[in-house]
Amino acid sequence: MFKKKRIAILTGGGDCPGINAVIRAVAKKAMLEHGAEVVGIEDGYDGLVKGRWRKLEYNDVSGILTLGGTILGTSNAANPYRYPVKKGRRMEFQDLSRTAIANVERLDVDCLVCIGGDGTMHISSDLFQDGVPVVGIPKTIDNDLLGTDTTFGFDSAVTIATEGIDRLHSTAQSHHRVMIVEVMGRNAGWIALHSGVAGGGDIILIPEIPYDGDIVAAKVKDRNRHGKRFSIVVVAEGARPKGGDVVVRRIVKDSTDPIRLGGIGFVVGAQIERISGIETRTVVMGHLQRGGPPTPCDRVLATKLGTRAVELIEKGDFGYMVAVKGNGLSKSRLEDVARGQRTVRPSDPLIAAARSVGTSFGDQR
Repeated sequence: MFKKKRIAILTGGGDCPGINAVIRAVAKKAMLEHGAEVVGIEDGYDGLVKGRWRKLEYNDVSGILTLGGTILGTSNAANPYRYPVKKGRRMEFQDLSRTAIANVERLDVDCLVCIGGDGTMHISSDLFQDGVPVVGIPKTIDNDLLGTDTTFGFDSAVTIATEGIDRLHSTAQSHHRVMIVEVMGRNAGWIALHSGVAGGGDIILIPEIPYDGDIVAAKVKDRNRHGKRFSIVVVAEGARPKGGDVVVRRIVKDSTDPIRLGGIGFVVGAQIERISGIETRTVVMGHLQRGGPPTPCDRVLATKLGTRAVELIEKGDFGYMVAVKGNGLSKSRLEDVARGQRTVRPSDPLIAAARSVGTSFGDQR
């Protein structure tokens, strides 16, 4: 007898615009073209460990294309291979991967679709190595996944950050201030680079190019001398000075990822004000970059990625992540994706273009 296919979907890591559009694409194509059953795992790998899931009906995934967040919930602290378990007043980490794998077997699914960023793909790769049929879909506002030219969520985050920069131009001009916009980007400066260029940032500071505070201040003073009595500085949260380190906002001891960055914008602002004497203000975009509906670009990309994932499942191409390569879609092995992060190359053409129109990266006079 014909066995109806059964697919499970989970969303891991931080939320971002476009996740629901991917869930919709995977589920609708699986249901409409293959008559498959679709199960949604709640709260990412946490739900996989704890056995929380529900069957998704067609109506559950209808009308969610424009909805931000994820209807399944997510978790960025539930790695089955290093799962946090509270013991009295302290937290210890245990390998509960066997439990997660047993739950996949209980679900009796043909494939586990994992939507997420580098952490999610790393876990997906481990699960595949342990015998779970997995297909990954690249999700992150940071655009830092290896194996793909871009990820859904990135365009939405850049759009939000650029709108913020646009709005700050008028107040910067009116008060002759330096306005500093701190955006997300711990290890990769893609958001700062793209929103900075799109928003006309005069100075862009990214993790991949350590900056010199004196050069940054000199750029502001030079603009002022030439009649430009305001400046816009776009800085990624992971930017650092030459010979210095990142700014840590706090440390969460019991977390799988204890270091929380934040505050570099205020540090840069204080240095500019001290050296140049020009008033500065800092705005931290923070989680605004993750929220709200996805842009049309991300809705389209999410639909393409989700439907391609179902095609991989139909072919039995497990252990891969759907990827964007050039103008088309391809696939990348999860073990290759899990090897690191895709960061901005200092030789990137967009950096060269930005330098050509006078943008400073704080490293050259």
